[in-house]
Amino acid sequence: MARQLVPAFAYTAVYVKDVARSVAFYSDAFGYKVRRAPPPSTPPGQTTIAFTPLHQRETDERTGAVRTPAREGERGPVEVCFDYPDVDAAYKRAVDSGAVPVSPPEVKEWGQKVGYVRDMDGIVVRMGSHVGDGTSHV
Repeated sequence: MARQLVPAFAYTAVYVKDVARSVAFYSDAFGYKVRRAPPPSTPPGQTTIAFTPLHQRETDERTGAVRTPAREGERGPVEVCFDYPDVDAAYKRAVDSGAVPVSPPEVKEWGQKVGYVRDMDGIVVRMGSHVGDGTSHV
């Protein structure tokens, strides 16, 4: 019988122009707890976002070049999502911290409250109420 391979999520690389600026912004705007690169003993799944410089080219030959949106307002292939108990307050905090408003919080047909902003690199950040146990948290 073949052994099943069960993955452990390691992280998502988000390519940004200025790592230090992005780290400070995500901490201020979204309350995201940021820490330096984890030590080798950190279990998989403990790091969720790896802010990586756009100019880093270590994987280009294998996976292709990193591309950013060509025009202002064009959406990139990554969306960062955070859950909050108070989406309205989270949205206001993000905008007050410099996030570009995209769509204010609204209750979706499935019962989740969701709002969208963009960070300084044009990355869409989705702020939503938690939905996971089949109940609405708006």
